[in-house]
Amino acid sequence: MEGHEGERLCGKWRVACGLYSYNLRDVFTWHLLKTVVMGQVLSLLICGTAVSCQYLVDAKVETPMLQSFLNYALLLLFYTTILVARKGERNIVQILKTKWWKYLVMGLADVQANYAVVKAYQFTTLTSIQLLDCFVIPVLMLLSWFFLKTRYRPVHFVAVTVCLLGVGAMVGADILAGRDQGSTSDVVLGDGLVLLSAGLYAVSNVCQEHTVKNRSRVEFLGMMGLFGTLISGIQLVALETSAVAAIKWDVRISTLFAVYALCMYALYSFMPVVVKMTSATAVNLSLLTADLFSLFCGLFLFHYKFSALYIISFVVITVGFIMFNTVPTYTALSEGEPADDCPAESPSDRLLPADGDAPRSETLTAVAAL
Repeated sequence: MEGHEGERLCGKWRVACGLYSYNLRDVFTWHLLKTVVMGQVLSLLICGTAVSCQYLVDAKVETPMLQSFLNYALLLLFYTTILVARKGERNIVQILKTKWWKYLVMGLADVQANYAVVKAYQFTTLTSIQLLDCFVIPVLMLLSWFFLKTRYRPVHFVAVTVCLLGVGAMVGADILAGRDQGSTSDVVLGDGLVLLSAGLYAVSNVCQEHTVKNRSRVEFLGMMGLFGTLISGIQLVALETSAVAAIKWDVRISTLFAVYALCMYALYSFMPVVVKMTSATAVNLSLLTADLFSLFCGLFLFHYKFSALYIISFVVITVGFIMFNTVPTYTALSEGEPADDCPAESPSDRLLPADGDAPRSETLTAVAAL
């Protein structure tokens, strides 16, 4: 109890909501602060991939499958090698004997999601992509509800709505600034690719959450590296052989590829840690700020026009993300053994009594209470 007491940031203030009252100090904890910070680190890594991609496009290098292949190859070299060296049931051979088809589906979904969203830029506008890409959140919540047995409270739906309002402010700022990049050659096809990508990302993220919470982060990344490298390698040979051959390699181009691959590798390595602390839905909400970080970089690197709506959007999305994470969701995840790198207990697993009432599995945010 003393450790838990020391984790609280707020004083003994209380807010009322309906028949219950809640301690603000049980809401704003160090765990919440770490979740917010780590979510923004993920957004910064995505910003790094976006900036390096923009420079590659400016250099007339459009090889999304090659870029994905480099990331999966790094995962293969590090995490798959760890699985190969393991003994017993956690060895890669034993995993493949029983779960190969599950990881094949997960790898297919992830590779095609990455490819589809990049391909969509050739057919539709940035505004459409930013709006339709948010489709991943309701799809992910729906899949989590059915397959992970995740149960959401009303405040979670309010938090998602707040985040989407922040995205709307960001898109509005883009329109006012005249930043409608992309193409309009086939808007219907492009929008369809974005929706397909969102659905595939949702499938991949649900698989990720289930794996890291029931098995281990290393197993997820090792199998993603194996199947991702295999699938993206086949597609690379089939789709981008001529594009790769046409690249004029120099120090600048090589550095951009290296930056992209390292940012993606760090993103994939770090994301399961945050998913384990929260959920795949919460992580995707935090990633909504990635476009804003890219925009802030673009103010200096690509001379984008500034709008105060960008700041408002960032604040609104962050508030929504905090609201979502201060109320833990209940997930009935069980596949036998717990993940070998999972902590014994996380703050979201604790049952907190509320003034003599039956124990409750969550606390309410101050914003939601008001």
